[in-house]
Amino acid sequence: MPYLGGEDTVKELRRALSNPNIQSDQLRYRNTILKVIRTMSQGVDVSGLFSEMVKACATVDIVQKKLVYVFLCAYATLNPELSLLVINTLRKDCQDPNPMVRSLALRNMTNLRLPSLVEYLEQPLTAGLRDRAACVRRVAVLGWAKLYNLQRSSDIDAAVVNELYSLLRDPDPVVMVNCLRALEEILKEEGGVAINKPITHHLLNRLKECDVWGQCEVLRILQRYRPQSEEELFDILSLLDASLVSPHPPVTAATLSLFLNLCSGLPAVSLAALERVRGPLLAACGSVSREMRFTALCHIQLLLRSVPGLMGAHYKRFFCGYAEPAYIKQRKMQVLVELVNDENVAMLLDELKGYCTDVNADTAQAAISAIGRIGRSYSDRCLEILTGLLGLRQEHITSVVVQTMRDLVWVCPQCSDTVCLALEGCEETLQDSQGRQALLWLLGVYGERVSSAPYTLEVFIDGVRSESSLGVKMELLTTTMRLFLCRPAETQDMLGRLLHYCIEEETDMCVRDQALLYYRLLHCGIEETRRVLQCRRSDPSLGVLIGRPAEPISQWACSFNTLEPLRQGAVETESASRGSPEHVTFDPKPNTDLSGTLNCSQGDTVHAGTDSANRCTNSFSDVLASSDAVPLSLSLSPALSPEEFQRLWLQRQTEQGAEKTEEEEDYVCLEECVQCPAITHCSPQSLQAAMQLVNIQTLAYTPPHTLPWRVYLYTHTQRAHSGNTPHSTLILGELLYTGEANQKVVSKEAVEGGEEKQVKEGEEATVDGLSGRELVRINGEEEEVKVTLKQQPRDDKALKGFLSIITTVLHTLSSEQN
Repeated sequence: MPYLGGEDTVKELRRALSNPNIQSDQLRYRNTILKVIRTMSQGVDVSGLFSEMVKACATVDIVQKKLVYVFLCAYATLNPELSLLVINTLRKDCQDPNPMVRSLALRNMTNLRLPSLVEYLEQPLTAGLRDRAACVRRVAVLGWAKLYNLQRSSDIDAAVVNELYSLLRDPDPVVMVNCLRALEEILKEEGGVAINKPITHHLLNRLKECDVWGQCEVLRILQRYRPQSEEELFDILSLLDASLVSPHPPVTAATLSLFLNLCSGLPAVSLAALERVRGPLLAACGSVSREMRFTALCHIQLLLRSVPGLMGAHYKRFFCGYAEPAYIKQRKMQVLVELVNDENVAMLLDELKGYCTDVNADTAQAAISAIGRIGRSYSDRCLEILTGLLGLRQEHITSVVVQTMRDLVWVCPQCSDTVCLALEGCEETLQDSQGRQALLWLLGVYGERVSSAPYTLEVFIDGVRSESSLGVKMELLTTTMRLFLCRPAETQDMLGRLLHYCIEEETDMCVRDQALLYYRLLHCGIEETRRVLQCRRSDPSLGVLIGRPAEPISQWACSFNTLEPLRQGAVETESASRGSPEHVTFDPKPNTDLSGTLNCSQGDTVHAGTDSANRCTNSFSDVLASSDAVPLSLSLSPALSPEEFQRLWLQRQTEQGAEKTEEEEDYVCLEECVQCPAITHCSPQSLQAAMQLVNIQTLAYTPPHTLPWRVYLYTHTQRAHSGNTPHSTLILGELLYTGEANQKVVSKEAVEGGEEKQVKEGEEATVDGLSGRELVRINGEEEEVKVTLKQQPRDDKALKGFLSIITTVLHTLSSEQN
């Protein structure tokens, strides 16, 4: 759409540019050209003035030249034939005594971007590379990259490439950096600029001469170089040490990325580098630029994945400011969750509690979710805050609190009593579908504890015709069926009305099919219905653990100082759009190892359909089948809290040396050593998932890179005695690896032989996953894991069967790791 009055304006400007009186007055002529540029910026098509503007470029006035070149570069593609008229003037300006005029002419010759002009550009650009003025050399170097983009099909002369390589040693640092950028573009198909030892050392020695973005460019390109020796590596790191604490965050980030790339095989050096950048990253979190603050927070989250305590002493730096935007507040709250410990939990919870009533609904909901994640470790304090928030009767707050409570009881079932008491009356405030789904799930799982559960469901069922959410309808069906199994007298009538509506009147096929499934299931009998719908009340693979094991730096080093951390959400977030926790599954990939198929994240259910999982469960079945005892089954209920586990475990330790009472006669402690060379560096997620497959609950563990390595677990065994009388016992267990087994073997060989042993090739194996060292098996000896089991009441055959089961699981995991 042409600009209103544009044609008249162009005619007036043409008359002014052609007026001899104006042309003779340099100031008036320049102002007329300025009017043309101003009109062009307003959206008026002034391409009809191209020929007049070409004449105007033949002047000694540099300001006028700049204005004319802006116009010519904008409309050259629309007037390719007339653009040839300006080439002679530009080539003449390339030989002007003034270096500013020469650089201006070279820049605009390449900015015309006309393939027909390529033959006129090569000679001025070649001369520009040898120009005595640095500003001309800067433009000429980048001009060759622009020329290559105009004609990618044609190859740049090798002599030009060699000359660009030689300009890497130009005394001007900007020319050096421009050469790197130009060579990267020209040699892109060959992998970019070739970096060897002399070039690397030259760039490092001149790094301080470059500006901020020049340093970032040099550091990025240097990531391709691999030092030829360890001595050279540490020389390079010494040169980079000052840049690691640069006052400019981009330089710090680029230097750390290069550090991590060079030190991929030196974890101690990488950790030391992370410690050094703590100060610059904290300073970046207080930057005036919001974008810089957000970027720094995202990268701090990456660092905390490997060094959880890196920012622990500086948690107050991540408190939210009142005027900060919501996206920065939410990211800060995610970092605060990672920094929680026994010393600061009270202050952090008070701070997060204040954010829960923020005027921004997204910020308030993020704060509530953060409190829920902290509640996995400090459930009592967090539940007190969440229950208080329900009293505010705010729709968006109540919805997120109910969803958070649902996720919390799924991880920590010991919180269920408090949650059930808090649910009374909150259905009146819930309006969104996600909150109602969470409430329905809680009523279905813990309906027998909530006195008003049938009346709450009746309100939902009476309004099902006006319900627009498909998820709420399907959750309502499941909840009503579950409540019918535990409170049939109060629920039977409303279940019949709901099934009749969903089967006869509902138009959505998903809801109708689910209702038909439940209707036919009821015809099979209550026991069959109970067997199908009896859901788990928590996820045994998660237990009461918080945080996560420290990840190797190599897992995220390649994404540091890229856009990847900005695209990633929180490391551990609860998706508000998901339904019931037990419905969240993942599809395991075929032909993967056990650590992949059994790797559980929050809310994931491990299916035994994979090859590795089948091997584990099949081995478990074989142990039970070969046992001389009667069938043994393991159960996770009733759940055992961490406090109760600790009390029982320590109580038995203190009573071992005292005289046995009648109660202690019914208690047994067993210690065995299991040889499994790779289990000690198995991921905690894989170990938890494997235990879950055989109904063993993992309560706590130490990180895999520490010694001693411990895992605490428990289960309930059920074994039928003669007469089919079931007998149940509680077994507490500890897996312990101290790393001393290999040292004892080496000492024994040294005493017997009296001299150093020569180890044969092929006998070395990397079995010490805790410290990263290579240990050698001598005479078939392997590292051992000490298994300590404590049982009450006593049942020797059940204890022996359980030891066989856990040994099979450890061997299966160990073989998969190998």
